[in-house]
Amino acid sequence: MNFTDQFPLLEKYTYLDTASSGLLSQRQVNWRRVHDQTFFEQGSLFRLTQAAFLHDVKATVAKFFNAKTENSFLIPNFSFGFNTLLQGLAEGQRFLLLAEDYPSVNYAIENRGHTCEYIAMAEQLEERIIDHIKTQKPTVFAFSLVQYVTGVKLSLEFIKDLKALFPDLLIIADGTQFCGTTAFDFEASGFDVFMASGYKWMLAGYGNGFMFLKDEIASRLFAEARKRPSPTEQFLQSKSLLSVYFEPGHMDTLNFGTLKQSILYFEELGMDFISKQTQSLSEKAKAAFTERGLLSKFVAHRQEHSSIFNLTLSTKKYQELLAADIICYPRGNGIRLAFHFFNTEADLAKLLEVLSN
Repeated sequence: MNFTDQFPLLEKYTYLDTASSGLLSQRQVNWRRVHDQTFFEQGSLFRLTQAAFLHDVKATVAKFFNAKTENSFLIPNFSFGFNTLLQGLAEGQRFLLLAEDYPSVNYAIENRGHTCEYIAMAEQLEERIIDHIKTQKPTVFAFSLVQYVTGVKLSLEFIKDLKALFPDLLIIADGTQFCGTTAFDFEASGFDVFMASGYKWMLAGYGNGFMFLKDEIASRLFAEARKRPSPTEQFLQSKSLLSVYFEPGHMDTLNFGTLKQSILYFEELGMDFISKQTQSLSEKAKAAFTERGLLSKFVAHRQEHSSIFNLTLSTKKYQELLAADIICYPRGNGIRLAFHFFNTEADLAKLLEVLSN
């Protein structure tokens, strides 16, 4: 399947940088043009239906990930949602974190003075997580499901097993580098809280994201605020307490509408297709990178990995990639590459040719 009609940039470039920024499709650009033209023509009249519009977006997102609509929230980005969530947790939490995780995860917790313990990203990762929880008994495990530098991924089955082993442990995940790569059923998962920005693998542009809560944690957040009176203004009567916190102020119909358009496109393509395409290409890439000694031993030895890779390359080789119109980006100690459904075996072959020269 050829995607250059939706992503014309692919005609000129080999785009291996979805881990930095997803692409906008032509259909999204067309939809956004109509949206803004209508706003231009109607002014405030255009916003009269915004509440119903945003509820429809929320329902679409919740259905796509099998989350309860009443426990789903539209957020401008992961960082906003996560920082707001931390405000709503009871005091005295002890956090387990992954070393070198995304700063929006770790720093948001650290700078609030919480007790934090860390698991090194190394061999026997899952076993060490379980052992640490058994012995140290943290109350919260917060992490990125897919690591932004290395692409290391904790499997959904592992998280489900973890929740079964430690039912009282609050499990919070950033799915920004995961959502849009495969089907995901939130209600059947081991996560208590799951949130993501839409600008990477969801291909939804900037300024949109989403958050899902399980019933139990939804009922426990902002316990002190529940004891105080709710806003009395008429226009806020339809908002729940959690919506007041997670969806404050005006919300951008352009950005959240773009997220819905992405989901509709993904549904047309089929998440089975997207998952198989991404996984197949990533497995071939990992085998080729491992054979060439370009991956760390830790990553090379892991059975399940994401579609993000960090290659040990020289600055000279990185410049050669750019000269060959291969878009990628330095992260950590290497060069990060990422494969989405619109990438092809020809893209991988071109990359390997430059790497082999």
